[in-house]
Amino acid sequence: MFAIIPAGGVGSRLWPLSRSAAPKFLLDLTGDGRSMVRATVERLAPVSAGGVVVTGVAHAPAVTGHLAGTGVEVIAEPSPRDSMAAIGLAAAVLHERHGDVVVGSFAADHVIRDEAAFHAAVRAAEEIAAAGWLTTIGTSPTEPSSAFGYIEQGQALPAPLAGRLVVRFEEKPDAARAAAYLGSGRHLWNAGMFVVRTGVLLDALAELHPALHDGLRALGRAWDTPGRADALAATWPRLDRMVIDRALAEPLSLRGGVAVVPADMGWSDIGDFDAVAALAPSPPAVTVGADGAWVRATRPVAVVGIPGAVVVETPDAILVTTRAASQDVKAVVDRLTGPLEGLR
Repeated sequence: MFAIIPAGGVGSRLWPLSRSAAPKFLLDLTGDGRSMVRATVERLAPVSAGGVVVTGVAHAPAVTGHLAGTGVEVIAEPSPRDSMAAIGLAAAVLHERHGDVVVGSFAADHVIRDEAAFHAAVRAAEEIAAAGWLTTIGTSPTEPSSAFGYIEQGQALPAPLAGRLVVRFEEKPDAARAAAYLGSGRHLWNAGMFVVRTGVLLDALAELHPALHDGLRALGRAWDTPGRADALAATWPRLDRMVIDRALAEPLSLRGGVAVVPADMGWSDIGDFDAVAALAPSPPAVTVGADGAWVRATRPVAVVGIPGAVVVETPDAILVTTRAASQDVKAVVDRLTGPLEGLR
C-alpha cells in the first residue's frame, strides 16, 4: 500500500496553539517530541511502500522540514479544494507511476495509541481494497459523542476478508441518537481513513464526478513532466470542492461498494482541548478544587474552583475555557477580525 496523508485545515478549536501559519499537524500536541505529521508518517512506515503528503503550498516547506530523512514526497496544492481533490490528486499521480495500486488515506493530525492494532486493521483493509471495495477503518465508540460521524455496519464480507459491508454513513448525531448508536453495537466512529485501489477510486470519480475525474487525471499525467505548473494553473482552480465522504463513500455505500474494518486502536482526532487533555499530561500548575484542569503556559498558573479548566498561553494570546466548552473555541477564531486578525 502507498500512504496518502492529507495535511490541511487549521484546527481552529485548538487556538491559540494552532494557527493558520502553524496549523495543528505541525505541532507536538502529545509531548512525544514529534509533530503530528511526522508521527503519522512514522506510524505508517511499517505498513506502506512509500508515502505522499498533500498540503498547501504555504505549508509545504515546513512539512518538508518536519519529514527530513523519511523519504516521503510532499505534494503542494495551490489552494484548498477539500479532501477529495487532495486525495484524488495523489491517487492520480501514483496511478500514473505504478498502475492500479492500493492506496490508503490517513489524516496527518490524528493520534493512535495502539499501533499494533492499527497496523493489523490497515493490513486487513488492504486485502479488502485489493478485492475491489472502497474500505474504511472504523473505531469502536467509547462514549455517546456528538462530535464524530458514525458508520453503521452490515453483513460480514466473504471469508477470509476480515470486514463488514457499510450500510450507511451517519452525520454527527444529537445526544439521543449518539446514545442509541453506542448501545446498538452496530455503529463505529468514522475515523476518516480510506483504503482503495487507485483504479477503483478513479473509475468511481469518472462515473459520479466526471469533471473532477478528468481534471485529476490530467494533473496526474502532467505531474512528472515540465508541464506540471501550467497544468496546475489551468486545472486546479476549476476542480469541485468536496469531501471524500460525500463524493464517494456515501454514494458507493448505498450500492454495497464500501466495507469497514472495525478496530480498537486508541484513536483520537485530537480535535479540541478536551481531547488533548485526555492524551497529554498537563505541565505543572497549582490547582485547588479544579480536578481535570489542563494548563500550558510559560509562567506559573493557579486554577481555583474551576474543575476541568483549560488555560493556554502563547506569546500573543491567552485562552481560558473548560474542557466541556472546548468545542466552542472555534467561535473565538471566527470573531477575530480587524486588529485581531493576526491572531488567527
